[in-house]
Amino acid sequence: MTYGTETLSLTMGLIRRLRVTQRAMVRAMLGVSLRVQIRNEEIRRRTRVNDIAQRVAKLKWQWAGHIARRNDGRWGLKVLEWR
Repeated sequence: MTYGTETLSLTMGLIRRLRVTQRAMVRAMLGVSLRVQIRNEEIRRRTRVNDIAQRVAKLKWQWAGHIARRNDGRWGLKVLEWR
């Protein structure tokens, strides 16, 4: 679900859609329908799944560090260091 999210610009709408999709997937894995009123925090505690927004933010920082460490002459690093 996080494939390619390093390069997306995260808007509040996109974060909300990612969270809704994650909750639906976790509920499907547990076999819990929406009619059974279990809080999302309880479901996350049972499955020990992290919030998708936090995971995507971490991946974005990892990708930025990867780009910053490149030294092969590509334009990405030149743009980051442009003055």
